[in-house]
Amino acid sequence: MKRYGMVIRLRPEHEEAYRVSHAAVPEGVLRTIHACNIRNYSIFLRNSVLYGYFEYIGSDYAADMAKMAADPATQDWWAIMEPMQEPYPDRDHGTWWALMDEVFHTD
Repeated sequence: MKRYGMVIRLRPEHEEAYRVSHAAVPEGVLRTIHACNIRNYSIFLRNSVLYGYFEYIGSDYAADMAKMAADPATQDWWAIMEPMQEPYPDRDHGTWWALMDEVFHTD
């Protein structure tokens, strides 16, 4: 299992819509997240910054992320979410959220 942390800005005028949307994530999107070997997924919000965390239990992260990106329900969800977000310009090429380095962990 590998832990991932990521960050993106939330456009402040979309905070309410973002919260409402995430209170009822479509089942198809949730199924795809699970099918792509993501567990324990959380998103936190502070001062218009979204912090995401999840645990990846698969063996081919790139393939699972490609599978997720090809899913029609996920594509529809992203089309709704992306205008609400403002990615960091220094994120990795081909990513929307910027990955963070894990600097501490304890169980």
